Amino acid sequence: MKLNADQLRKLEEERAQGSMKQVKRNPIYFVLENIYDTYNIGGLFRLADALAIEKIYLCGDSEIPPNARIKKASIGTYKVVPWEYRKSAADTIADLNLKAETRNSKQFQNSKNQNSTTPLSPPYQGGETGETSNEVVKQLSNNLNIIAVEQSDKSVPYTKVNYSLPLVLIFGNESYGIKEETLKLADQIVEIPMFGINKSLNVIVSAAIVSYWVISKIKT
Repeated sequence: MKLNADQLRKLEEERAQGSMKQVKRNPIYFVLENIYDTYNIGGLFRLADALAIEKIYLCGDSEIPPNARIKKASIGTYKVVPWEYRKSAADTIADLNLKAETRNSKQFQNSKNQNSTTPLSPPYQGGETGETSNEVVKQLSNNLNIIAVEQSDKSVPYTKVNYSLPLVLIFGNESYGIKEETLKLADQIVEIPMFGINKSLNVIVSAAIVSYWVISKIKT
């Protein structure tokens, strides 16, 4: 089912819940840390829906739906994208890691109980699998791959990283970016090369470039 902007804005909450269940989601999470601009948040909801990601985590000082400007910028997609508010990005990452460890432990125990000699099933089935490319490990992993999108002395071009699923993408504040303590939780830090005078891109644009790069490699 595809809806246009007007239909999404008018979509009733009950029907939206049903629509969410029909989406085959990709095992990608957006962690938004202290994003102040509500239009940016709304735009990120719209992007998240386009990518069919698993969930958005709104952290710290980020505003949450049903803020009027988020509703407007998202054209109603906040109703069809799973989201949750968390006190901090660090709390979110700790919780996601704990859930992954618990899930892996249960899978291991089930495998032992069944005396199975086959490899453990991946924790998610949202993305397609295939041969490994230079940029993306398409086979689902039992561990989270945590990537911070930020300019840093430790960052590398986003096209030079080996991504794996399930994937957490962290995006930070429009002015000061991702907090240093949050960067330390990432497996890798990536940035988008800038060739002009301007130092950085809008957070929605940055998120779209990196996440569509990942999706394009998963889907090919």
